[in-house]
Order: sequence, then structure tokens, then C-alpha cells
Amino acid sequence: MLFADDMVLMKESKQGVNDKLERWRLTLKSRGSRVSRSKTKYLYCCFSEREDAGGEVTIDGMVIPKVKKFKYLGLIIQQNGDINKDITQRIKVGWKKWKYASGVLCDKRIPVGLKGRVYRMVIRLAVLYGSECWPIKKTQVQRLMVAEIRMLR
Repeated sequence: MLFADDMVLMKESKQGVNDKLERWRLTLKSRGSRVSRSKTKYLYCCFSEREDAGGEVTIDGMVIPKVKKFKYLGLIIQQNGDINKDITQRIKVGWKKWKYASGVLCDKRIPVGLKGRVYRMVIRLAVLYGSECWPIKKTQVQRLMVAEIRMLR
């Protein structure tokens, strides 16, 4: 492996994360690569009632900053498991794709069926990327439906 980016290490305790991170660092070092200490962050997900235990996450003695959300493979992962920011981001991406495809979607010479296929294959897929694993609520579904109706109009 010459280059690795967007890696996730998970464990149930900070000590477990520290151990895994140190093993990862040593493995990369033995192969001539390194972990970027300036780009590395950690997110404590509190999906249960357990609170964040004391201690710090470190790599080679340097403390890793804790964040409340981060972007991983195009998805915004939040500490509390909420997906509102991710849905907002996906709707923005959909509007951006709509803008790029507006030449086709707004052209009166192009058949409606073709416009529908372009919409489904380009815009809707961009909006729904990663949605298979969303713990979605009715209000969030409503936001997505409102955005879709606006795009279709």
C-alpha cells in the first residue's frame, strides 16, 4: 500500500483505540509510511447511556483532538448519531448536480421521459448516496421530499 486515506479504527474503550492506533502506526512505520498526526482526529460516539470515559487518545505520545462530527467517505458522522447535517449536505449536493444538469432538464426539446431518467440517475442518486444506513425520521423524509418536489418543478 503506497497511500491510505480515510481510515477508521473502532474500539469500545479509549485504551483499546490507543493500542490499535499504536499498532497501526508501527505497522505503517515498518513499511516506510506514517500516520499524519496533524490530520488524525477521533470521535466518541455516545449511542448508549454510557458517558465518555476519562483519558485521552494519543498517537506516539501526542494527544489526538476530539471532534463532534467529521466527514468520512462523503458522509457526515455526528457524535450523537444524528443525520440532520448529512441530509442538509446531501440536499446541497443534489442542488449542485441539478444546476449542472439544468441544461438538459430545462430544455423544452428534450423528451420528459429522458429528463426523468437523467434526474433519477444523476440527481436522486447524489442525494441518496449512503442513505441505506440512515436512521431516518419522518421530519427528515419530509425535508428530502420537499427538496425533490422543488427540483422536479
